[in-house]
Amino acid sequence: MSAESVPPVLLYDGVCGVCNSVVRAILRFDPHGTLRFAALDSDFARAVFDRHPTIKGVDSVVFVDEPEQPDERVALRSAAALRVVDYLGGPWKLLGAARIIPAPLRDWLYNRIADVRYRIFGKHDTCPLPPPEVRARFLDA
Repeated sequence: MSAESVPPVLLYDGVCGVCNSVVRAILRFDPHGTLRFAALDSDFARAVFDRHPTIKGVDSVVFVDEPEQPDERVALRSAAALRVVDYLGGPWKLLGAARIIPAPLRDWLYNRIADVRYRIFGKHDTCPLPPPEVRARFLDA
């Protein structure tokens, strides 16, 4: 990320147990301390969906590069997960080897896990409030 770049945003399912666990892990291992987060049902996410109508209504993790900028880009499902790996860097980059798997197969696997995420990992009644020390990194929190 260059000095002029706007920090990326990860859109996630705020009531999903596994999604919240992944967000907590990212916060713990984030070497830059700049990745921001927003729930899929947030005002910020709705604005992203309005700017990218082809992804409107998606129920997937979304990685937003250069949010609210003219060159804003979005990645979904396994591509979004790989963008998180790229962002984290260090030993996490090894997980980028998953790129050798064709995207349709990666997304099929991603969708199978997403289909059972609430049954296996649980579901919160509401989006959990982030701890005060990281709350500023959560949009619409």
